Amino acid sequence: MSMCRSEYQGDEALAGLLAKHGVPGGLARVRHVLSGVNAAMLDEQDEAWIGLITADPSPALAAQLLALKQQMAGDKPAEPTLAERVALLRAELKRRNLAGFIVPRADQHQGEYVPACAQRLAWLTGFTGSAGSAIVLTHRAAMFVDGRYTIQVRQQVDTTLFETLNSGEVQATDWLAGAVAQGERIGIDPWLHTQDQIDKFATALDKIDAEMVELDSNPVDAIWAARPPLPLGPVRLQSLDFAGASSSDKRAQVAAELQRQKTDAAILSAPDSIAWLLNVRGSDVESTPLPLSFAIVHTDGALDWFVERDKLLPEIAPALGNQIAIRDPDSFTDALKKLGKAEAKVVFDASGTSAAIPKTLKASGATPIAGSDPCLLPKAIKNPVELAGTRAAHGRDGVALTRFLAWVGPAALKGGLSETAASDHLEALRRENDLFRDLSFPTISGAGSDGAIVHYRATRGADRTLAPGELYLVDSGAQYQDGTTDVTRTVAIGTPNDEQRDRFTRVLKGHIALATARFPAGTSGMQLDVLARRALWDVGLDYDHGTGHGVGSYLSVHEGPQRIAKIGSSVPLKPGMILSNEPGYYKTGAYGIRIENLVIVTRISVEGAEREMLGFETLTLAPIDLNLVEPALLTVDERAWLNAYHARVKAEIGPKLTSDEQAWLETATRPI
Repeated sequence: MSMCRSEYQGDEALAGLLAKHGVPGGLARVRHVLSGVNAAMLDEQDEAWIGLITADPSPALAAQLLALKQQMAGDKPAEPTLAERVALLRAELKRRNLAGFIVPRADQHQGEYVPACAQRLAWLTGFTGSAGSAIVLTHRAAMFVDGRYTIQVRQQVDTTLFETLNSGEVQATDWLAGAVAQGERIGIDPWLHTQDQIDKFATALDKIDAEMVELDSNPVDAIWAARPPLPLGPVRLQSLDFAGASSSDKRAQVAAELQRQKTDAAILSAPDSIAWLLNVRGSDVESTPLPLSFAIVHTDGALDWFVERDKLLPEIAPALGNQIAIRDPDSFTDALKKLGKAEAKVVFDASGTSAAIPKTLKASGATPIAGSDPCLLPKAIKNPVELAGTRAAHGRDGVALTRFLAWVGPAALKGGLSETAASDHLEALRRENDLFRDLSFPTISGAGSDGAIVHYRATRGADRTLAPGELYLVDSGAQYQDGTTDVTRTVAIGTPNDEQRDRFTRVLKGHIALATARFPAGTSGMQLDVLARRALWDVGLDYDHGTGHGVGSYLSVHEGPQRIAKIGSSVPLKPGMILSNEPGYYKTGAYGIRIENLVIVTRISVEGAEREMLGFETLTLAPIDLNLVEPALLTVDERAWLNAYHARVKAEIGPKLTSDEQAWLETATRPI
C-alpha cells in the first residue's frame, strides 16, 4: 500500500490501533522495530518495513506508523565534539588501565560497508573512507589510510588531534611499537580484527615488552551515548528467476565441499555469502543488499542462521524449509561452544573472520581450520541465469548512463552545475527503471582536482562546479534485482589540453589491452595486471589502486576472491566470474582519469591452442569520450576495438534514446 503522510497522534492513539489490529508486542516492540528500520539503509519509497510489524495494516495504522517512524528519525541527540570524543575515550582507557586502543574501520563481519552502529572510526575521528584505522594513546594519536585516502583524511580529520599517515609508508604496527612504553597495555577488540591482524600488533608490542589485551567490550561503545541501534532492514527472498539456483542446491554444493575436506561445519561470517546461499536480500548497510547475520553450515546441508527475527518478513521462514534453523544472534557464541563440546572440525575464512570466533572454538574444544569461505568461489562463478540478468541490467544501465553523458557536458558549459547536482541527475535516470533497488556504492562525482581523489565523495553545498577546461570523473553503479553495475567515465568539459588527452589515451590503451587479453586457464588477475599499466609505465606513470575487482549478482559491488592487481590476486580466473576493468591516472591537485567497464570471464576459441583459453566479454555499454582520445597514440588494433565497441553501444543503446540523444550518440560513437 502507499501510505499517506499525517501527523503523529501520540503513543496512546497508536497503542489503541495496535490493540485493535492484534499486533503482538504492542508499542514497545513497534518502537524497537522502527528504530532498527531507521538505522537501516532503506529507500525512502520502500514500504516493506511495515510488514515487520503487521501483515495487513489499515490505512489509519499505516499512516500512524509512518508518522512515528519519521518522528523518531528526526530525533537526533546532541553529540560531543571530536576533541571531546577523544578525551572521553582516553578517560575510559585510563579507567580500564589501558595505555591505548586500536580503532579499525570494521564491524564483526569484516565487511566493506558497515552499519551506522559500527562506524566507530568515523564517529571518533570524522574520517568516512572505506578503509583505515586509528590508534589512540594517552599522549598521542594517529590515523592510518592507504594511498586512496591521503587527501581525504587531511580534509576530514583534525590534525591537531591525529597524525595522518599513509599506511603504505608507515605501518601501524611500527608506529605503535615506537610510541608505546615498556609495560604498557594496549587494548584491541577481537570482534573487529582477524587473528592475523591481532598477531601482528601483538608481535610488535612483544618486542618492546608491552602487552596486547583482547577486550570483552569495546571502550568506544562505552562512551558513544547516541550510538545507533542495530539495523533492521526487511529481509526479502531473491526468487529463482534471478538467483538461478535454489538454496537447497547451493547448500548441497557447499556440504559436498565440507565432506571432501573431511570437516564437520563451516562458519559463515560474511553476510553476502549467507545472502547468496539462502537466496535472500536485505538493506542493513549502505549500497549492498544484505542482512547482517552469521551462519553455521553443516555437512548434511543443514544451516543455523543467526539473524534478528524482527527483520524477517512473514514469508521468509516458510520459504527457507526445515533444514534452516533461525537462531537468536545472541546465541551464536553458545553455538560455537557447542561445536567445541562435540570436538568438531570447523572451517573458517582466516582473511574475513573476526579473531573472537576461532578463539572461542578452540577454547571450547573444537578444531578451527583456517581455510576459505566455502561460498566464495561458487558465488563468484555466476550461473547462466545470473549472467543473463547482469547482461540485461547493464543494457538498461547503459541507457541511463548514456542519457546522462549526453546531458552533462552541455549542462556544465551553461555554468553552475555542481558535482552533487550531476550525480543526483544520474541517480534519477537510473531510478526510472522498475528493477532499480539502490546505488551499488556512493557515486564518485569529481570535477577537476576532486577527480584526483580516488574515492572522493562530494558534499552537498561544499562541492565544486564542473568548469570548462577541466575533466569530470564519474564512477557510479546501481543495484538492480537482476544484476549489479559499476562503471566509470571521464568527460572533458569543453576542450581538453594535450596532456589530458595523452594521459587519457594511455589509460584507454591499458583498458583495451585488458579487454582483449587472451590467457590460458589457470591464469590469475595478478598475471594480467601489467597489461593495463604498460602504456603508463612507458612514460613513468602509474596508479595506486587495483585494476579490477569481482562484482556480485545483486550483491556486493566488491566481491572476491577474483581481482586484478599487482599483488594479492593469485586466484585463477574462471568462466562466469565478473570483474571490473578500470585503469586510471591521477594528477594530484589537477585531475583524475579512469575508464571502467565490467567484464565476464569467458571461454574462447584460439586456433591451434593446446590449452583451454579464456578471455573477457565486456558488459558495460556507454560511450568513451572521443574528445579525450589522441588517435595517433592508438595502434590499428586499438582503434578497431574502440570503433567496434562504439558501434555496439550505438546499436544496442541508440534505439532506446530520444531523437536528440540519438543525434548526440551518433557523434559520440563516430569511428576514428
